[in-house]
Amino acid sequence: MRLFLTTRNLPARVTRLFLGLALYGVAIALMIRGNIGASPWDVFSQGLSRSTGISFGMCTIIISGVVLLFWIPLKQKPGFGTVANALLVGLFADVGLALIPQANHLALQIAVFAAGLFLLAFATALYIGAGLGPGPRDGLMTGLVRVSGKPVWLIRTGIELSVVVVGFFLGGVVGAGTAAFALGVGPLTQVTLRWLRVDLHATNRKSAMVDISAPLDPVSQD
Repeated sequence: MRLFLTTRNLPARVTRLFLGLALYGVAIALMIRGNIGASPWDVFSQGLSRSTGISFGMCTIIISGVVLLFWIPLKQKPGFGTVANALLVGLFADVGLALIPQANHLALQIAVFAAGLFLLAFATALYIGAGLGPGPRDGLMTGLVRVSGKPVWLIRTGIELSVVVVGFFLGGVVGAGTAAFALGVGPLTQVTLRWLRVDLHATNRKSAMVDISAPLDPVSQD
């Protein structure tokens, strides 16, 4: 049965959104506890946390807030899901980090990281399927693509290289997991989107019918 998003199932969409964001935060915590590298944005949050003493999750929230400020000159419009993403992913990541112990042996590190990566792909499909607005970082990317006229791959690569370099110099862990994330998150998310029968075209079309939502760009994965 294919998913169709309408105003009639808005409560289900909001539930799906919150579940996706909660699992996304836990997935980030798993990858951090794997200690073999994480996504570029998480390396940035980790480095900021280590250099300031602020919790990882709070750093994630702060970064999301700063990124949203860049939406203003780009004339991007946040949806309900955008705001929820900015506020909740970091909180759930802190909960996960408080509950999940650090992996100390290589085999366990790989297993914990892989579990986090698979869970993040599943959580991304849940979140995208809710159709309630793109994440802060994806909105920054799509806004820059629209304003600059440059291809998505160039803008995304430029953003992620910038944040991973800054994160590394702040003390974030860059490693094999960072490369694995870059190579694996796209294909895994594509699989989970099909598994959950999320129709991205229907998501874009139906989300515009709800006042609190914003159109979701098909490239969104945050």
